[in-house]
Amino acid sequence: MNAEPIMKPYVIGLDLGGTNSVFGIVDSRGDIKATTAIKTQGYNNVDDYVKASVDALKIIIDQVGGIDKIKAMGIGAPNGNYYNGTIEFAPNLEWGHDGVVPLADMFSKALGIPVALTNDANAAAIGEMTYGVARGMKNFIVITLGTGVGSGIVVNGQLVYGCDGFAGELGHVIVKENGRSCGCGRNGWGGGCLEAYCSATGVARTAREILNTTDEPSLLRDLNPDEITSYDVSMAAEKGDKLALGVYEFTGKLLGEACANFAAFSSPEAFIFFGGLTKAGDLIMNPIKKAYDERVLNIFKGKAKFLISGLEGSSAAVLGASAVGWDVTESAK
Repeated sequence: MNAEPIMKPYVIGLDLGGTNSVFGIVDSRGDIKATTAIKTQGYNNVDDYVKASVDALKIIIDQVGGIDKIKAMGIGAPNGNYYNGTIEFAPNLEWGHDGVVPLADMFSKALGIPVALTNDANAAAIGEMTYGVARGMKNFIVITLGTGVGSGIVVNGQLVYGCDGFAGELGHVIVKENGRSCGCGRNGWGGGCLEAYCSATGVARTAREILNTTDEPSLLRDLNPDEITSYDVSMAAEKGDKLALGVYEFTGKLLGEACANFAAFSSPEAFIFFGGLTKAGDLIMNPIKKAYDERVLNIFKGKAKFLISGLEGSSAAVLGASAVGWDVTESAK
Protein backbone atom coordinates (compact mmCIF):
# COMPACT_ATOMS: atom_id res chain seq x y z
CA MET A 1 0.00 0.00 0.00
CA ASN A 2 1.46 3.33 -1.02
CA ALA A 3 1.97 5.90 1.73
CA GLU A 4 0.08 9.15 1.35
CA PRO A 5 2.29 12.03 0.17
CA ILE A 6 3.44 14.36 2.92
CA MET A 7 1.73 17.72 2.79
CA LYS A 8 4.16 20.56 2.19
CA PRO A 9 2.19 23.71 2.95
CA TYR A 10 5.04 26.22 3.27
CA VAL A 11 7.85 27.87 1.36
CA ILE A 12 10.80 29.88 2.65
CA GLY A 13 11.29 33.46 1.48
CA LEU A 14 14.66 35.18 1.90
CA ASP A 15 15.02 38.94 1.56
CA LEU A 16 18.79 39.23 1.18
CA GLY A 17 19.67 42.89 1.73
CA GLY A 18 22.98 44.69 1.90
CA THR A 19 22.72 44.91 5.69
CA ASN A 20 20.31 42.21 6.90
CA SER A 21 19.03 38.89 5.59
CA VAL A 22 15.42 38.27 6.63
CA PHE A 23 13.87 34.81 6.36
CA GLY A 24 10.18 34.00 6.49
CA ILE A 25 8.20 30.77 6.30
CA VAL A 26 5.06 31.52 4.31
CA ASP A 27 1.87 29.61 3.57
CA SER A 28 -0.09 29.67 0.31
CA ARG A 29 -2.30 32.56 1.50
CA GLY A 30 0.69 34.79 2.09
CA ASP A 31 0.69 34.51 5.89
CA ILE A 32 4.18 34.61 7.35
CA LYS A 33 4.26 31.88 10.00
CA ALA A 34 7.77 32.37 11.36
CA THR A 35 10.69 34.73 10.79
CA THR A 36 14.32 35.10 11.65
CA ALA A 37 17.22 37.25 10.48
CA ILE A 38 21.00 37.44 10.36
CA LYS A 39 23.49 40.08 9.32
CA THR A 40 24.39 39.80 5.63
CA GLN A 41 27.94 41.08 5.98
CA GLY A 42 30.91 40.05 8.11
CA TYR A 43 31.56 36.61 6.63
CA ASN A 44 34.86 35.57 5.11
CA ASN A 45 33.13 33.84 2.21
CA VAL A 46 29.73 32.79 0.93
CA ASP A 47 30.05 29.32 2.45
CA ASP A 48 30.15 30.87 5.93
CA TYR A 49 27.13 33.01 5.06
CA VAL A 50 25.10 29.99 3.88
CA LYS A 51 26.07 28.02 6.98
CA ALA A 52 24.96 30.86 9.28
CA SER A 53 21.70 31.15 7.31
CA VAL A 54 20.94 27.44 7.54
CA ASP A 55 21.70 27.41 11.27
CA ALA A 56 19.19 30.26 11.76
CA LEU A 57 16.62 28.63 9.47
CA LYS A 58 16.67 25.29 11.28
CA ILE A 59 15.09 26.91 14.33
CA ILE A 60 12.06 28.30 12.50
CA ILE A 61 11.77 25.25 10.24
CA ASP A 62 11.36 23.14 13.37
CA GLN A 63 8.66 25.56 14.57
CA VAL A 64 6.45 24.69 11.58
CA GLY A 65 6.99 20.94 11.71
CA GLY A 66 10.36 20.33 10.05
CA ILE A 67 11.85 20.41 6.55
CA ASP A 68 9.24 17.91 5.29
CA LYS A 69 6.69 20.74 5.52
CA ILE A 70 8.72 23.00 3.22
CA LYS A 71 8.09 22.79 -0.54
CA ALA A 72 10.79 25.16 -1.75
CA MET A 73 12.71 28.38 -1.10
CA GLY A 74 12.73 31.68 -2.96
CA ILE A 75 15.45 34.30 -2.62
CA GLY A 76 15.39 38.00 -3.46
CA ALA A 77 18.96 39.27 -3.71
CA PRO A 78 20.91 42.19 -5.21
CA ASN A 79 22.23 41.40 -8.69
CA GLY A 80 20.23 38.18 -8.62
CA ASN A 81 19.91 36.30 -11.89
CA TYR A 82 16.54 34.56 -12.14
CA TYR A 83 17.64 32.35 -15.02
CA ASN A 84 20.81 31.00 -13.39
CA GLY A 85 20.01 31.22 -9.67
CA THR A 86 23.17 33.25 -9.13
CA ILE A 87 24.28 36.52 -7.58
CA GLU A 88 26.71 38.20 -9.95
CA PHE A 89 29.16 40.97 -9.06
CA ALA A 90 26.93 42.48 -6.37
CA PRO A 91 28.74 45.69 -5.32
CA ASN A 92 27.21 45.88 -1.83
CA LEU A 93 27.99 42.30 -0.75
CA GLU A 94 31.39 41.56 0.77
CA TRP A 95 31.25 37.94 -0.35
CA GLY A 96 29.56 38.59 -3.70
CA HIS A 97 31.17 41.60 -5.36
CA ASP A 98 34.04 39.87 -7.14
CA GLY A 99 32.32 37.16 -9.14
CA VAL A 100 29.39 34.80 -9.66
CA VAL A 101 27.90 33.10 -6.59
CA PRO A 102 25.62 30.05 -7.25
CA LEU A 103 23.54 30.83 -4.17
CA ALA A 104 20.35 28.99 -5.17
CA ASP A 105 22.26 25.77 -5.73
CA MET A 106 24.16 26.20 -2.45
CA PHE A 107 20.96 26.59 -0.42
CA SER A 108 19.29 23.74 -2.32
CA LYS A 109 22.11 21.36 -1.43
CA ALA A 110 22.20 22.54 2.19
CA LEU A 111 18.44 22.21 2.75
CA GLY A 112 17.49 19.47 0.28
CA ILE A 113 14.68 21.48 -1.35
CA PRO A 114 14.24 23.34 -4.67
CA VAL A 115 15.47 26.94 -4.54
CA ALA A 116 14.89 29.82 -6.95
CA LEU A 117 16.45 33.28 -6.87
CA THR A 118 15.63 36.66 -8.36
CA ASN A 119 16.65 40.29 -7.99
CA ASP A 120 15.60 41.69 -4.61
CA ALA A 121 13.63 44.52 -6.19
CA ASN A 122 11.86 42.03 -8.47
CA ALA A 123 10.89 40.08 -5.37
CA ALA A 124 9.49 43.26 -3.82
CA ALA A 125 7.51 43.89 -7.02
CA ILE A 126 6.01 40.40 -6.88
CA GLY A 127 5.11 40.97 -3.25
CA GLU A 128 3.39 44.27 -4.02
CA MET A 129 1.53 42.79 -7.00
CA THR A 130 0.29 39.85 -4.97
CA TYR A 131 -0.32 41.32 -1.53
CA GLY A 132 0.33 45.09 -1.59
CA VAL A 133 -0.61 48.40 -3.20
CA ALA A 134 -0.02 47.04 -6.73
CA ARG A 135 -2.82 44.47 -6.56
CA GLY A 136 -4.76 44.69 -9.81
CA MET A 137 -2.04 46.70 -11.57
CA LYS A 138 -0.43 45.47 -14.78
CA ASN A 139 2.18 48.20 -15.35
CA PHE A 140 4.24 49.63 -12.51
CA ILE A 141 7.78 50.09 -11.23
CA VAL A 142 8.93 49.30 -7.70
CA ILE A 143 11.97 51.29 -6.61
CA THR A 144 13.77 50.03 -3.53
CA LEU A 145 15.64 52.60 -1.46
CA GLY A 146 17.94 50.81 0.95
CA THR A 147 21.67 50.16 1.08
CA GLY A 148 21.44 50.43 -2.70
CA VAL A 149 18.76 51.45 -5.20
CA GLY A 150 16.98 48.67 -7.06
CA SER A 151 13.95 48.34 -9.28
CA GLY A 152 11.39 45.79 -10.34
CA ILE A 153 9.63 46.61 -13.60
CA VAL A 154 6.24 45.06 -14.41
CA VAL A 155 4.85 45.43 -17.93
CA ASN A 156 1.53 43.89 -18.95
CA GLY A 157 1.47 41.92 -15.70
CA GLN A 158 4.90 40.35 -16.23
CA LEU A 159 8.23 41.11 -14.61
CA VAL A 160 10.82 42.31 -17.09
CA TYR A 161 13.93 40.11 -16.91
CA GLY A 162 15.56 40.78 -20.28
CA CYS A 163 17.64 38.31 -22.25
CA ASP A 164 20.02 37.51 -19.39
CA GLY A 165 17.96 38.04 -16.24
CA PHE A 166 19.41 41.45 -15.36
CA ALA A 167 16.91 43.92 -16.83
CA GLY A 168 15.86 46.71 -14.50
CA GLU A 169 19.09 47.96 -12.92
CA LEU A 170 17.68 51.48 -12.72
CA GLY A 171 19.89 52.27 -9.73
CA HIS A 172 22.82 52.33 -12.12
CA VAL A 173 21.58 54.80 -14.68
CA ILE A 174 23.76 57.91 -14.77
CA VAL A 175 22.12 60.97 -13.18
CA LYS A 176 25.23 63.14 -12.74
CA GLU A 177 27.94 63.39 -15.37
CA ASN A 178 31.36 62.99 -13.74
CA GLY A 179 29.54 62.42 -10.46
CA ARG A 180 30.16 60.26 -7.44
CA SER A 181 31.90 56.92 -7.69
CA CYS A 182 29.66 53.86 -7.37
CA GLY A 183 30.43 50.33 -6.25
CA CYS A 184 28.98 48.96 -9.49
CA GLY A 185 32.17 49.75 -11.37
CA ARG A 186 30.81 52.22 -13.95
CA ASN A 187 33.30 54.79 -12.75
CA GLY A 188 35.12 54.71 -16.07
CA TRP A 189 32.17 56.80 -17.26
CA GLY A 190 32.89 59.32 -14.53
CA GLY A 191 30.50 57.77 -12.00
CA GLY A 192 27.22 59.44 -11.14
CA CYS A 193 24.84 56.46 -10.69
CA LEU A 194 21.43 57.08 -9.13
CA GLU A 195 22.39 54.67 -6.34
CA ALA A 196 25.37 56.80 -5.37
CA TYR A 197 22.97 59.63 -4.51
CA CYS A 198 19.59 58.15 -3.61
CA SER A 199 20.40 55.09 -1.50
CA ALA A 200 20.56 55.35 2.29
CA THR A 201 24.32 55.59 2.04
CA GLY A 202 23.96 58.22 -0.69
CA VAL A 203 21.76 60.37 1.56
CA ALA A 204 24.33 60.23 4.35
CA ARG A 205 27.04 61.06 1.83
CA THR A 206 25.11 64.13 0.64
CA ALA A 207 24.76 65.33 4.24
CA ARG A 208 28.50 64.96 4.85
CA GLU A 209 29.34 66.82 1.66
CA ILE A 210 27.12 69.77 2.61
CA LEU A 211 28.54 69.83 6.13
CA ASN A 212 32.07 69.88 4.73
CA THR A 213 31.47 72.58 2.12
CA THR A 214 29.19 75.03 3.97
CA ASP A 215 28.95 76.73 7.35
CA GLU A 216 25.20 76.21 7.53
CA PRO A 217 24.01 75.49 11.11
CA SER A 218 22.63 72.01 11.62
CA LEU A 219 21.84 69.48 14.32
CA LEU A 220 24.03 67.12 12.31
CA ARG A 221 27.11 69.12 13.28
CA ASP A 222 26.80 67.62 16.77
CA LEU A 223 27.54 64.19 15.31
CA ASN A 224 30.75 62.58 14.08
CA PRO A 225 30.56 63.22 10.30
CA ASP A 226 31.94 59.78 9.50
CA GLU A 227 29.15 58.12 11.49
CA ILE A 228 26.17 60.06 10.12
CA THR A 229 23.45 57.79 8.71
CA SER A 230 20.30 58.41 6.69
CA TYR A 231 18.36 57.87 9.93
CA ASP A 232 20.21 60.78 11.52
CA VAL A 233 19.34 62.95 8.52
CA SER A 234 15.68 61.90 8.77
CA MET A 235 15.48 62.70 12.48
CA ALA A 236 17.06 66.11 11.94
CA ALA A 237 14.71 66.86 9.02
CA GLU A 238 11.67 65.99 11.13
CA LYS A 239 12.83 68.62 13.63
CA GLY A 240 12.92 71.22 10.85
CA ASP A 241 16.69 71.22 10.35
CA LYS A 242 17.24 73.26 7.19
CA LEU A 243 20.35 71.41 6.06
CA ALA A 244 18.70 68.00 6.50
CA LEU A 245 15.60 69.19 4.64
CA GLY A 246 17.89 70.31 1.84
CA VAL A 247 19.36 66.81 1.66
CA TYR A 248 15.89 65.37 1.05
CA GLU A 249 15.08 68.07 -1.51
CA PHE A 250 18.25 67.19 -3.43
CA THR A 251 17.63 63.43 -3.18
CA GLY A 252 13.96 63.68 -4.14
CA LYS A 253 14.77 65.92 -7.11
CA LEU A 254 17.17 63.33 -8.54
CA LEU A 255 14.68 60.51 -7.99
CA GLY A 256 11.85 62.48 -9.59
CA GLU A 257 13.94 63.33 -12.63
CA ALA A 258 14.98 59.68 -12.95
CA CYS A 259 11.35 58.54 -12.74
CA ALA A 260 10.46 61.00 -15.51
CA ASN A 261 13.02 59.22 -17.68
CA PHE A 262 11.78 55.78 -16.64
CA ALA A 263 8.21 56.70 -17.64
CA ALA A 264 9.34 57.16 -21.23
CA PHE A 265 9.99 53.46 -21.77
CA SER A 266 7.24 51.68 -19.83
CA SER A 267 4.49 54.26 -19.10
CA PRO A 268 3.75 52.86 -15.61
CA GLU A 269 0.49 53.52 -13.83
CA ALA A 270 2.43 53.79 -10.57
CA PHE A 271 5.87 54.17 -9.06
CA ILE A 272 5.97 52.30 -5.76
CA PHE A 273 8.74 53.14 -3.30
CA PHE A 274 9.95 50.58 -0.82
CA GLY A 275 12.68 50.62 1.82
CA GLY A 276 14.05 52.56 4.75
CA LEU A 277 14.15 55.97 3.07
CA THR A 278 10.39 55.92 2.54
CA LYS A 279 9.95 56.38 6.29
CA ALA A 280 10.70 60.06 5.64
CA GLY A 281 7.25 60.27 4.02
CA ASP A 282 6.44 63.63 2.43
CA LEU A 283 9.99 64.87 3.06
CA ILE A 284 11.14 62.62 0.22
CA MET A 285 7.89 62.07 -1.72
CA ASN A 286 6.98 65.72 -2.32
CA PRO A 287 10.31 66.59 -4.00
CA ILE A 288 10.01 63.40 -6.11
CA LYS A 289 6.56 64.37 -7.38
CA LYS A 290 7.56 67.98 -8.01
CA ALA A 291 10.65 67.06 -10.05
CA TYR A 292 8.72 64.39 -11.96
CA ASP A 293 5.99 66.83 -12.96
CA GLU A 294 8.59 69.35 -14.12
CA ARG A 295 10.55 66.86 -16.26
CA VAL A 296 8.16 64.21 -17.58
CA LEU A 297 6.90 64.29 -21.16
CA ASN A 298 3.50 65.95 -21.52
CA ILE A 299 1.89 62.72 -22.75
CA PHE A 300 2.67 61.08 -19.38
CA LYS A 301 1.70 63.97 -17.10
CA GLY A 302 -0.96 63.27 -14.50
CA LYS A 303 -1.05 59.53 -15.19
CA ALA A 304 1.34 57.86 -12.75
CA LYS A 305 0.64 57.47 -9.04
CA PHE A 306 3.45 57.80 -6.51
CA LEU A 307 2.92 55.30 -3.72
CA ILE A 308 4.76 53.99 -0.70
CA SER A 309 4.69 50.25 -0.09
CA GLY A 310 1.79 49.21 2.10
CA LEU A 311 3.61 46.12 3.33
CA GLU A 312 5.42 46.52 6.63
CA GLY A 313 9.17 46.18 6.97
CA SER A 314 10.63 43.50 4.73
CA SER A 315 7.26 41.75 4.21
CA ALA A 316 7.05 42.79 0.55
CA ALA A 317 10.40 41.28 -0.34
CA VAL A 318 9.95 38.19 1.84
CA LEU A 319 6.50 37.52 0.36
CA GLY A 320 7.79 38.20 -3.14
CA ALA A 321 10.70 35.84 -2.65
CA SER A 322 8.33 33.20 -1.31
CA ALA A 323 6.18 33.59 -4.44
CA VAL A 324 9.27 32.76 -6.49
CA GLY A 325 9.56 29.64 -4.35
CA TRP A 326 6.02 28.56 -5.15
CA ASP A 327 6.73 29.13 -8.85
CA VAL A 328 9.84 26.97 -8.91
CA THR A 329 7.88 24.12 -7.35
CA GLU A 330 5.12 24.41 -9.94
CA SER A 331 7.55 24.55 -12.84
CA ALA A 332 9.45 21.55 -11.56
CA LYS A 333 6.39 19.30 -11.69
